Amino acid sequence: MAAAVETPAVAELELSAPWRLRDRAGLAFAWLLGLLFCAIAAAIVIYLLTQGLRYVRPNLFVTHPAVGFSESETGGFLDPLIGTFAVGVMAMAIALPAGVGIGVWLSEYGRPFALARAAESTIEMIAGTPSIVLALFGTLIFQSGALGFLSRTSNGVVFGRSFFAAATMLSFVALPLVVASTREGLQAIPGHVREASYAVGKTRAATTRRILLPTARPSVITGAMLGFGRVIGYTAIIVVLLGSTLRLDAADSTPLLGALRGTGSTLTTYIFQNAPTGEGNQPTKAYAAAFVLLMVVLALNIGAGVAGSRGKAHRWS
Repeated sequence: MAAAVETPAVAELELSAPWRLRDRAGLAFAWLLGLLFCAIAAAIVIYLLTQGLRYVRPNLFVTHPAVGFSESETGGFLDPLIGTFAVGVMAMAIALPAGVGIGVWLSEYGRPFALARAAESTIEMIAGTPSIVLALFGTLIFQSGALGFLSRTSNGVVFGRSFFAAATMLSFVALPLVVASTREGLQAIPGHVREASYAVGKTRAATTRRILLPTARPSVITGAMLGFGRVIGYTAIIVVLLGSTLRLDAADSTPLLGALRGTGSTLTTYIFQNAPTGEGNQPTKAYAAAFVLLMVVLALNIGAGVAGSRGKAHRWS
């Protein structure tokens, strides 16, 4: 009888030992990959920081880019810097309210069910769409006569290149991040918070507007920062829909609207043009602009991390 009782235990130990060894090997492999990716990211950051600090000069931030043969003649990157923040702010002005609205609807309503599932699939599809596809789709839309007022038009020909066109298509890049962050923040709020609000007579809309969204604000801010950082790092959409001109080229003399209807460039296209394989072939300017862009992206990611940690620090009882 004793042997009959001990046999299953021995068999279980024999079966579990190989699995423990495999788990340890898998964990070690995961750690190895994680450390490898961290080392690669650190190498990129350190290299760009080292190169950038060598070539960044204060005058690069305040001088316009120009055509020239030497570095002293080609100026700085004031126009691409302005273009980077302009197109980023415009893209987030579209993506943030749309993303928050979609995230609230999916998290708090989700009706009709079929439409909600279709919306989720669409958001996931947009997140995986190549930027050049979005650029070509934007060209097809903004070259139509109905949207000619948003870009430069000459003799009835709509060019379809402007800050409006580039920012609209870049908003699709940031939209999935805003939606995901908003949904995560709302789903982290316990159900009894909603029930307490309903108990005192608040409607679902009032509960969402006055209680849930203010509570989920750190997550929304995180999504906005990550979306902005992703938007300013794209190149294909800028080249196709903004024109990648050396300086800001307004469509007309209207102070602000004319500039936004015109063409320009961002730091990403400036880096591309001044890379050793680009038309400008000014590597020092490319390293300096890459350093500035890297600092902006790192600052946004650190800010997103701080906002996310503050949201997680709030505990519900």
